[in-house]
Amino acid sequence: MFAMVAQLGRRTARNVEGFGDFCLFSGQSVAWVREGLSHLRGLRLLLVQCFEIGTMSIPVVMITGAFVGMVLAVQTVMQFKALGMAAEMGTIVNLSVLRELGPVLTGVMLAGRVGGGLTAELGTMRVTEQIDALIAMGSSPLRVLVVPRVLACVLLIPVLVVYADFMGIVGGYAVSVYIYGVNGAEFWRHAASTVDNFDVFYGPIKSVFFGVAISLICCYKGFRCAPGAAGVGRACTESFVASCMGILALDFFLGMLLNTVYESIYGLKVVL
Repeated sequence: MFAMVAQLGRRTARNVEGFGDFCLFSGQSVAWVREGLSHLRGLRLLLVQCFEIGTMSIPVVMITGAFVGMVLAVQTVMQFKALGMAAEMGTIVNLSVLRELGPVLTGVMLAGRVGGGLTAELGTMRVTEQIDALIAMGSSPLRVLVVPRVLACVLLIPVLVVYADFMGIVGGYAVSVYIYGVNGAEFWRHAASTVDNFDVFYGPIKSVFFGVAISLICCYKGFRCAPGAAGVGRACTESFVASCMGILALDFFLGMLLNTVYESIYGLKVVL
């Protein structure tokens, strides 16, 4: 019994210590942001990461978004037909669900595609002592390695979410109109009545925080990975799990906050 309590205490203390170390790592990384952008070398590093994180992720994001929209269209149209209601009304549910699921699914997918790459790259640099070499040369590894990756995620993940939402709408339109015979004009009429200016920024606002969480968690796991190939693989797994949990938690709290802000400004939305 005492051994179990002692083990639980050690594990709790280790988790609290790890969370404190992560907060210190995040604070130091944010403190280097201004310094990282004030030099031409920092901008070059940022452009490289923008290409790797943003441009290389566009095909995956667009395909994922299109299939999410098509799946939602299949579910909503069939459910409304089963209830004897106009299938066009499924557009309202389709776009409303897409507004919520688009940023989350895109964030989770990018946590695997982008986050895993960040962790593996930085973890390999840690194992091969390249990070130690930067410190020995008097350069800050946070400014050189972490800041460009964090900024690239914060700047481009919202853009990728917009791509995913757009492809989700296109995919839902294609399935609804060309497969289930929904009137195209009615589809866009219900879409216009469902989506307003606030909804356009709803997903990108969330995805900014998702980008911060993904980049900081994955960079931290890469910097603190254990030696060897097994340590890098374990760090990649831990970064993906922690990023997904962070995205889901942020989605809950940000959803409550943004819905409260919307209701306080515009009141309840009435869809006709």
